[in-house]
This record gives sequence, C-alpha cells and structure tokens, in this order.
Amino acid sequence: MATAIPDPAESPDRQVETVTEFTRRVKAVLEEGIRPCWVRGEVSNLRAQASGHVYFSLKDAGAQLSSVLFRGDAARQSVPLREGIQVIAYGEVSVYELRGQYQLIVRAIVEDGVGRLQREFEALKKKLSAEGLFAPERKRPIPALPLTVGFITSPTGAAVRDFMRILTRRGWRGRAVVLPAKVQGPGAAAEMVEMLALAAGLGIFDLLVIGRGGGSIEDLWAFNEEPLVRAVAASPVPIISAVGHEIDFTLCDFAADVRAETPSGAAELISSHFIACAERATRAGKALGESLERTRVRAGERLDHARSRLRLLTPSAMIERGWLRLDDCSNRLGAALRAAVHAPRQRLADARSRLERASPSVRLQFASERLRGLARRLEGASAASVLNRGFAVVRDEQGAPVTRRKQVKPGQRLAAEFADGTVPVRADGLQKPET
Repeated sequence: MATAIPDPAESPDRQVETVTEFTRRVKAVLEEGIRPCWVRGEVSNLRAQASGHVYFSLKDAGAQLSSVLFRGDAARQSVPLREGIQVIAYGEVSVYELRGQYQLIVRAIVEDGVGRLQREFEALKKKLSAEGLFAPERKRPIPALPLTVGFITSPTGAAVRDFMRILTRRGWRGRAVVLPAKVQGPGAAAEMVEMLALAAGLGIFDLLVIGRGGGSIEDLWAFNEEPLVRAVAASPVPIISAVGHEIDFTLCDFAADVRAETPSGAAELISSHFIACAERATRAGKALGESLERTRVRAGERLDHARSRLRLLTPSAMIERGWLRLDDCSNRLGAALRAAVHAPRQRLADARSRLERASPSVRLQFASERLRGLARRLEGASAASVLNRGFAVVRDEQGAPVTRRKQVKPGQRLAAEFADGTVPVRADGLQKPET
C-alpha cells in the first residue's frame, strides 16, 4: 500500500526541518541508540595525519565503515596499523555533520585471530629454517618425465579438477593418482601425513603434488602445521607444493622441493617438459622423414645411372653404337664425295662465265647495243625530228635560218619550213623592236 505524502504547504513550519536539524536528529538517534561495541574488519585506506589523528576504513566482504582514531587514543595503542591487517576495534558511532556521514570513533584496537596465526607462522618458520628444513641444498630436482604422479588433495575440490583438466588439455601421457585427504579443518594435516606415508610405502610414484585451492590463512593453516611440514621435508619422493593462489605462502611451500603458485601451475610444470620432448620428437620425426626421402631420391638417381651405364655395356647397345658409327661414316663419305664433285663443277662454271664475258660476240653485242643507243639519241636531236614534233624553221632568201627577230626586215620575204614542206611568207606589219 502506497504511503500518503502530505503537502509541505499545508504543514506547519515546525514540521519542515533544515538539513542541519535533520542531521542532528539522526546523530542523536545513532549515538543514543547504538552503544559502544567491538567491530571486526580489515584496515584499508589508512591515512595518518600530521595532527596525530589516524583515519581508516574497516571493511569485510559486504560493507565498509569509516573510522577515526584521534591522537590521544592513537598514542595508547600497541597494535601498529597497516593496510590489510585484520583487527577488532572498540568504539562508538558518531555522525560528522558537515558531510552527513557516520563513522566509528575508535578507542581501542587489538589484532584479530589472523594476527595470532601470522605470529605462529613466522615463529615456526624461523624454527624449522634454523633446523635446515628449508635449505636449498636439501631440494631435489623433479623428474623431467614422471610416469606416475600422486596428488594429495580433496577429491571433491576444484583444485583436482583444474589439475586434471590442464594435464588432459596439454596431452600429458603419464598416470595421475588422487590420494584423498582433508585439506582444511581439524585432522586435515594428519590425513595428509598418512597419505605421504602411503605414497612412500607403495613405491610407484615418481612425483607427488600436495595442495588445494586458495583461501584465508585459517583455511590454509593445515599446511602450516609442524607434523605435515616435517613429513613433506622427509618424503623420499620429490614433492611439488601447490597451495592456494600466487600470493598465498605456506610452510609446505618452503619444505617442498618445488613450489607451484596454484594446482594448475603444478600441472603445467609437470607437463611442460613432456610437451617440449613431444615437440622435439615431432620435429625429429619430420627431419627423419625428410632425410629418408632425400636418401630415397638419391638412391633412385644412382640406380637410374647404374641402369643407364649397364644398358650402354650390353651387346645390343654396342651393336647399336656400331650402326650409328657406320651411319655417321656413310653420311660423312657421301658429304665428302658431293663436295669433291661440286668444287670442280663450280670451278668449271666460273671459267665458262669468264670465257663468255671475254667472247668477241658478246663484246660485239654490247657495242651494237651502245651504237643503237647513240643513233637513237642522234635521231632525237636531228632537225627532222624537231619538225616532226610541230616546230618550224624560218629561212631568208639565201636559205639561212633566221634565229632572231631583229634579223627580219619589214616586207622581207622568208620561207617557213615544216616537216612536210616549205611555205613562202612575208614580214608585213612588223613593228620596230623596243630597245
């Protein structure tokens, strides 16, 4: 059912609050209604001011709470605050009116249980390290190609599924055996110690992996328990520790021969050398095939060459070569005979040609042709030939040719000679030539 909203214009002024009034009312409700208490959370956004006040947030997976530790309270604390530390803080709720933000005024801080576990972790690590359990010279190299690998882990966890999936995807050809054990909670370390002893007694494993997925320090604490760490260090079979995520470290990581960041990383480490060997085998097989093919080709060429030489040495081949030489000699003889006949014939033809050119009849024929040519030229230049082409010759009374107009006198009798006869003419109307 919807809530009825009153009209602010109809409300008395005393029912309309300012922001400051409303915030002060909220502050009063919070500070009076929530008593001072302990709050557990992780420190983040830590800021230490020059004034001595310390501002930070307390957070968990679901929320965060703004907190302040004033200078006087901060000076009394024995827990050094740092990012990521898990603490329990005692204080009361207050409202910072200028921002309308509530915050926790912290009066005291103690470390949460994680801090205690961290101190135990460091103490045991120091103790075992002093005994030499983590010394590099104790580490053994893991087998390059392990045939049987045992994985000590929970059979129902995601770690074993990721481990097997990686090995399958990368084509690993070995055998993986899951040695089931609890990996968290009371009795987990003891079960994993039993599995280590069982693996050593069976004597079938080339490599062991011990691990689980990530979690909090409490979740991973079984891998920090002293009996399990000592059992890992004393194992006769090389061990890879694959506990948690990349940022998680346990004492088993230091005691094992090799540390993998995750169970998937352990699977990749186990199969990496196998993949490299498989690739080398593939390349070697390809190179061997190519070498065999080249050898086969060369052998075939040598066989063909031997066959050719053998064919050349057979009696039939020798007879064929004899026929070829005979045909060659026959061709060369025929060419020599034709050349012997052709050369004298050519010389005879040359002599005949020279004799014909030196013959008197030929010279007489050339002279006659020349004389006829001269006659034709002389005939073309004769007066009769000129008259036949339509010209006429003018002669005076004495029969001499008149070649210039100035030689003609008015009334002079002349004769015009044509090709077919002579016609008498008289020069009448002759005008005086211009000078």
